[in-house]
Amino acid sequence: MTGRVAAVDCGTNSVRLLVADVVDGTLTDLERRMEIVRLGQGVDRTGRLAPDALERTFTAMRGYRKLIDQHGAVATRVVATSATRDAENRREFVDGVREIFGVVPEVITGAEEAELSFTGATRSLSEGAPYLVVDIGGGSTEFVVGSEHAEAALSVDIGCVRLTERHLKEAGDPPGAVALEAVVADIEAALDLVTHSVPVERAHTLVGLAGSVTTVAGIALGLPEYDPERIHHARISAQDVHEVTRRLLAMTHRERAEIGVMHPGRVDVIGAGALILDRIVRRFAFSQVVVSEHDILDGIAWKLA
Repeated sequence: MTGRVAAVDCGTNSVRLLVADVVDGTLTDLERRMEIVRLGQGVDRTGRLAPDALERTFTAMRGYRKLIDQHGAVATRVVATSATRDAENRREFVDGVREIFGVVPEVITGAEEAELSFTGATRSLSEGAPYLVVDIGGGSTEFVVGSEHAEAALSVDIGCVRLTERHLKEAGDPPGAVALEAVVADIEAALDLVTHSVPVERAHTLVGLAGSVTTVAGIALGLPEYDPERIHHARISAQDVHEVTRRLLAMTHRERAEIGVMHPGRVDVIGAGALILDRIVRRFAFSQVVVSEHDILDGIAWKLA
C-alpha cells in the first residue's frame, strides 16, 4: 500500500510516534514525536511493569492517538520491545494499548526489532555497505549486519536504563570506578555473544541509532541545542566518542542536565548509553560512527507501506 501511516514504538525508556506519507518509494514525515516515559522502570529487578510507568506510557499514547486521528492515518502499527518482552504482567500493557489505539501491540522479538531498525536506518544510505547497525535502547541493544537487508542479527540485554539501574543508581555522583567496571564487564560479556553470532568483521560502516547515540553526537558536534537535521548522518570519530563518554562519566547529574542537547529524561542514563557505544567502537575497531535519526519507526512505516 501507499498512503498515510502511523508507527508507534514503545521501548524501555521512551514511546515514540511517526506519522508519515509513503508515496512512490519516498517517506515524508508529518509528525515525529518522542516522550520519555521509562516504561522499563524496575523491570530488570522485579520482572514486572510498574503501575506508574504504565500510566505514564498510556498518557503519552493517548496524546499520540489524537495526532494520528488529526492526520487521518489509514493504518497504524504499535510495536513494543525489550521491557515488555521481559515483563510478567505484559497483558496489562497489551490491554491498555488496545483500548487506546484499537489495535493489539506487537511485542516483537529482538530479531524482529533488529530487522525493522536496519530497514529504517539504511534505506536512505547510498554508500558504505555492508553496515553494522547498532540500536542502543533502554533495555537491550540490537546488532545487525547486512547490505540491502539484514543478514545476521542479535539482540543482547544491555541498555542504558538496564545498566544504570543495575550498577549506577547508587554508585555516587559521578559514579565510582568499581561501578563503571561492572558496567563495562556486562557490556563486554554481551559483545562476546555478538562476536560469536554476528559477522561484525564484514561490516565497513558502523551506523548508530537511538537517543544515547544521537545525544553523544550532539555533544561531539558542539550543538547548543538538539538539532536532528545536523545530527542525522553526522560522522562522529572514534576519538570524539571516547572523549564525550569520558566527560559524561566524570560529570555530576546537575552538570549533565545543563548540556544543551540533553533531553531531561536522559540525564540519568546517558552515561551508561555512551559507555555502550564507546565499548562497541573500541571492541570492533571502527574509526567512526554514522549517526542516524531514522530507525525502527521508519522501518515500521516502510513495512506498513
